[in-house]
Amino acid sequence: MGKQHTRRTLPRAAAFWVLAALFLILFFASAAASPLYGVYQVRFHFSAATLTAVFAVYVLVLLLTLLFLGSVSDYLGRLPVIILALVFSVAACLVFLSARDVGELYAARALQGVATGLATGPIGAALIDLQPPGSQRAPLVTSVFSSLGLALGSLITSMLVQYAPAPTRLIWWAMLAVFVVSIVALLFIAEPGSRRPGVLASLKPRVAVPPAARGTFVGVLPSLVAIWALGGLFLSLGPSLAAEATRSSNLVPGGLVIFVLFGAGAAAAYGLRAISSRKALLAGCLLLIAGMAITFGAIATTTSAAFYVGTAVAGTGFGLVSLGSFRMITGRATPGQRAGLVAAIYIAGYLAFSIPALIAGVAATKFGLHSTALVYAVVLAALAAAAAGILLLRPDEDRSQPASAAYAVMPPGPCAVPPCAQAMNTSNGDPATTTEIRRLTDRGHSFLTGPRFERLRVAGDGLPRARSVRERQAEPGFDSGNVHDRQGPRQLRVPVLDGQVDRLMFGECPLLGMRLGHAAPDPRPRGGH
Repeated sequence: MGKQHTRRTLPRAAAFWVLAALFLILFFASAAASPLYGVYQVRFHFSAATLTAVFAVYVLVLLLTLLFLGSVSDYLGRLPVIILALVFSVAACLVFLSARDVGELYAARALQGVATGLATGPIGAALIDLQPPGSQRAPLVTSVFSSLGLALGSLITSMLVQYAPAPTRLIWWAMLAVFVVSIVALLFIAEPGSRRPGVLASLKPRVAVPPAARGTFVGVLPSLVAIWALGGLFLSLGPSLAAEATRSSNLVPGGLVIFVLFGAGAAAAYGLRAISSRKALLAGCLLLIAGMAITFGAIATTTSAAFYVGTAVAGTGFGLVSLGSFRMITGRATPGQRAGLVAAIYIAGYLAFSIPALIAGVAATKFGLHSTALVYAVVLAALAAAAAGILLLRPDEDRSQPASAAYAVMPPGPCAVPPCAQAMNTSNGDPATTTEIRRLTDRGHSFLTGPRFERLRVAGDGLPRARSVRERQAEPGFDSGNVHDRQGPRQLRVPVLDGQVDRLMFGECPLLGMRLGHAAPDPRPRGGH
């Protein structure tokens, strides 16, 4: 009788960080082209308009991939889709390595758009599946690593292009090797998702702004356009602007300015993630206005130090506007409406990411980069001012209570990709509740039923010690909802206390730390799990 051999796989924690590193690498690769645009422009003799068109191709292909293929990993499995995306990444590197004209640059950037659009959703979902129980690690990692990848990709590539041999080839050989190694590493990760039928139905995009969110969406839209347009300008023409501001042909300042913008944005969003969406959005708009004013002066006077200061200030606003606007808009939708709403947000974002940069490229070709950048800065400041004015005129809009720990879950980084569907499946957009309930019910543990459990919020701060059901029943103010225990015939009754943070225990199994709130009364009989 022959021995059965099982494939050895990485531990869950190791698999999590392998996928997290891959998530960063994908954004690193997408930003690696930015410092090279100027080199390609000189080598292939094309205009600023063509340069921004090469950038826009990546953005538009990424958008289409996300819209039509963003959910296929829910049906085909996470790893097969991620590996397919890495094959596209390898192909993009090979095209960059063999590029002889601008047509091949278009092709390489389009392949990168497909790769990023295919991979980021399943990686985000896999990270949620693999994160520790009750953790908010996955959304934090995807938010920070997307911005960090863009920042490091531009900076490190600019250094390699400036100081290392083979300026247009070395970075792509390095990325090619990293992607091949990543494909091999994925073979040692157990599939974190599952396969199910229905993939063809998933290809239909869901895009809708629910009525309750429309006013907020329109009011926030100017600030969204401003930050995405700022990111598009810096990732396409930023190195050229830096060269003009510093009066230097050295390519490192061009990578550094992108690093400063995205680095400041990521640091601000992470450091201030616990403030309310209103405060984040208002502060972000004001900082964006200030940053654009400083940048305007720096470009007008060709002052390199002020140019970087303005970029840092604008970058801080960039991160806060992204944080506040995403939370404010999605907070107006029910869980079932969020997928379509997030799609609408990112369609607006990606269009603002590409179209203004294209217009700037055409204008720079005709009127010069200096004049174009000055007008661009004024327009972005005006958009931020309009958003701030709308917010101040609507004081009831998400009045500035501090964000609960649950609502402080990090949204995606600016100019990155939308969260996967799993991250938006709960009442507050936090993935931990949904993931942990699914994981434990699959293993036969207790699960929640009844309408009182419709508004669950994970409380990530200062949970008290776990207490048993018997202890909780003896406490004053006790109300109850039903919990069915699959492992035995007994029916457990657990407390539902508004505004209190509780850790529930079903037998010996600590399930989740939850902030429990009452749902609106519904006279109809309801069930659920």
